[in-house]
Amino acid sequence: MIAVVTAGGRVDGDLATALGTDVKALARVGNRTLLETAIAAAREAGAERLLVVGGAAVRAACGAQVDEVLDEAGEGRENIRRAMLAAHDAPLLLLTSDMPFVEASALRQFIAAAGDADVALPIAGGAAYESAFPGAPPHVTNIGGERIANGNVVYFAAGATPRVLPVAQQLFDARKSLWKMAALLGPALLMRFALRRLRIADIEARALHKLGIRARACRDASPALCFDVDSLEDYRYAVDYAARA
Repeated sequence: MIAVVTAGGRVDGDLATALGTDVKALARVGNRTLLETAIAAAREAGAERLLVVGGAAVRAACGAQVDEVLDEAGEGRENIRRAMLAAHDAPLLLLTSDMPFVEASALRQFIAAAGDADVALPIAGGAAYESAFPGAPPHVTNIGGERIANGNVVYFAAGATPRVLPVAQQLFDARKSLWKMAALLGPALLMRFALRRLRIADIEARALHKLGIRARACRDASPALCFDVDSLEDYRYAVDYAARA
């Protein structure tokens, strides 16, 4: 298995001031940077080859911890493409570098749950997430009456990345708009979304029928795979949480 950590994200304003850097992956939570936490978890989860996508500061920070640093592009969409192409035909674990509590055990559990899926995403139940991170900024969403927290890790089976890549890039482009993401699913599922009747099973079935992709949402994943640092509030919570642990 190849693991690729995307570490090209930049921040500004109050968040950059609080982090002490404009490279989010290099922010510290506890006694490690977010990037160090991601690298350690991926390596311990069984990655035979470990790559990071990032710029000069990330390259310097990685040192000998990783097998290769892929040069970042100016946009996240291209960084995702580079990360996925790096896997060639091998199984790929793609993870972001802003999960302060990610652990190898959580990654191994998720990979096992992926089973025979071509592409898998971990999700935690809303109640489990809120229990694990009480008082955290809201990260739980509702889909088809099911309260979930989405993970920040994707697993691609061997040989799946060439088929999944075009779809993955479209979803990345639409990630900031729920309507755009729903529109990618087609008119029928867009209508279900508008009526708040869209279920995870509908998305899995659509992927198989229209794209020939066995997609799986792996329920009951560790909430640690779902907490990421997107805002100043997230970062402050993570620092306080780590200090109490």
